[in-house]
Amino acid sequence: MAQIISGNEVSKQIQAETKVESEALRSKGVVPGLATVLVGEDPASQVYIGQKIKTCNKLGIESFHHHLSEKATESEILGLVQKLNNDPKVHGILCQLPLPKHIDSDKILVAISPNKDVDGFHLMNMGKLLSKKNAREISESGIYLPCTPHGIIQLLRRTGIPMAGAEAVIVGRSNIVGKPVALLLMAENATVTICHTGTKDLGEVCRRADILVAAIGKPKVVTADMVKNGVTVIDVGVNRIGKTPEGKDMLVGDVDFDGVKEKARAITPVPGGVGPMTIAMLMVNTVKAARLLSGVK
Repeated sequence: MAQIISGNEVSKQIQAETKVESEALRSKGVVPGLATVLVGEDPASQVYIGQKIKTCNKLGIESFHHHLSEKATESEILGLVQKLNNDPKVHGILCQLPLPKHIDSDKILVAISPNKDVDGFHLMNMGKLLSKKNAREISESGIYLPCTPHGIIQLLRRTGIPMAGAEAVIVGRSNIVGKPVALLLMAENATVTICHTGTKDLGEVCRRADILVAAIGKPKVVTADMVKNGVTVIDVGVNRIGKTPEGKDMLVGDVDFDGVKEKARAITPVPGGVGPMTIAMLMVNTVKAARLLSGVK
């Protein structure tokens, strides 16, 4: 039976460490500040923003929330981003995705100052990540790492899963998860394969994995016959497949958890796996930004 890798527990460790850092900055007159921007009324986005604000409050990070109408124009959002870029109380800026269809998300993300890009999606930060050869260089560079990929690395590291020399297979090639987690795993000396819709015989490739990261956005795509015994599985997917009798969302990952856990060495659940880590690493980046922008050590 697989070890269950609890993102809830690991994120609590990281949040406790981050709170200590936040309080140390406050004692020196620097209050870490995170600005969140929500455009529209997407229910899932509202939940995510609420979780981030709640965690800010718990860790001594000041939150500045801006909720714009679904009909907000691109120029209005860009104007708000520029205002936040210039606000010394704001150390990190997060624009909740997805944005309404009439908004060019890439244009908004690039408008955020790279020094306040606590999501780690700015082209400059992504480019810096690409240029680093190993984990030591990444750590010393001071760049903001994308939160979900960084959270995945922390889960593996803090639960003692060896990455150096491991064969890692990533199912999904998005800019948000697939590509950056591949770079981070390579920096840890794993040998990485990225799978996508053009991959021939996905199961054959997945069966090579010592570490399998599923980030394809489709429910239960990875089944027990697609993994080998002893694999470590990181399930990034959050798929809503209906409602419980109580009216709550029924959530499943990209992995058939019940089947795969019988063969895996370790596996993350959904919910309670990668999700909490994403918020934890956002807080880490915000406190890091406060330290770097203030010049206080």
